[in-house]
Amino acid sequence: MPDATGLELIAQRVRDELGDDAVVGTVYYRDQATLEASPARVHDVLAFIKTHPEEPFEFLSSLHGCDYLPDEPRLGVHYELLSMTRAERLRVKTRVGVDEAHVPTVTDLWPGANFQEREVWDMFGIEFGDHPDHRRILMPEDYEGHPQRRDFPIGGEPVIFTFNQDEIPRWYE
Repeated sequence: MPDATGLELIAQRVRDELGDDAVVGTVYYRDQATLEASPARVHDVLAFIKTHPEEPFEFLSSLHGCDYLPDEPRLGVHYELLSMTRAERLRVKTRVGVDEAHVPTVTDLWPGANFQEREVWDMFGIEFGDHPDHRRILMPEDYEGHPQRRDFPIGGEPVIFTFNQDEIPRWYE
């Protein structure tokens, strides 16, 4: 992990290259470095961090979503990066509101992000612009809603067993 000073140096190099609006903050907590990027510039930040010789974080180990309800902006996308040459990890995260839940895709930088972005869209409703295959991956295509959001109704469909199969109405009835 980069230490707190190393994280600030990375953030400053990104700001120098891409502008002050690219990085909105840094967090160093429990020996984990997090770079907070603006949603519109997150692709540029990740491309710079991947290709810049001083920040060789070339491997995307995870991409996942998060719901920060009741905080705003409510939805977050977290990118877990790994530097194979320095054996260090770096988190890059961005946050968007529910009404403007759009983030640029990173499948051009890491093709393996394809399925992870589809899962984030399916579970949280965050759309990835210019995604090559923007459709549900875990839920049925006609499913309404995003089940990992914190305001999603708790409950579910009754499970049909042999002992109660005549008591529960079927979807086709």
